[in-house]
Amino acid sequence: MVAQKGRDLLLKISDGGAFVTVAGLRTKRLAFNAETVDITDAESAGRWRELLGGAGIQRASLSGGGIFKDQASDATVRSAFFAGSILSWQILIPDFGSVTGPFQMTSLEYSGEYNGEVRFELALESAGSLSFGAL
Repeated sequence: MVAQKGRDLLLKISDGGAFVTVAGLRTKRLAFNAETVDITDAESAGRWRELLGGAGIQRASLSGGGIFKDQASDATVRSAFFAGSILSWQILIPDFGSVTGPFQMTSLEYSGEYNGEVRFELALESAGSLSFGAL
């Protein structure tokens, strides 16, 4: 994968049918994590740690910040947070693919300066199985 424009990494939310782009995100970060399950015991060769493959919990988290492009996108994000809803989200990674699945918004922050626009930051945590689709 060659260098890509950061603005092409898109975050979308399902509006009950199609996926629509969420606001004007300027920064985005997607992370995948997997816990390990240590099965080391007294008979482990050379007392080296042993792990049980495929047994740990996997998760994805996404964070981003930017500006709301309209009242509708602001209302959609705000409603999802205050309802504690688990909604279907999609992350498009240019020249790589898309990650789709249920996420819950765990953080929503607003900030601004007297001579600038209102900005927001949000954080999402996966809430179920995710699927990957190649582009």
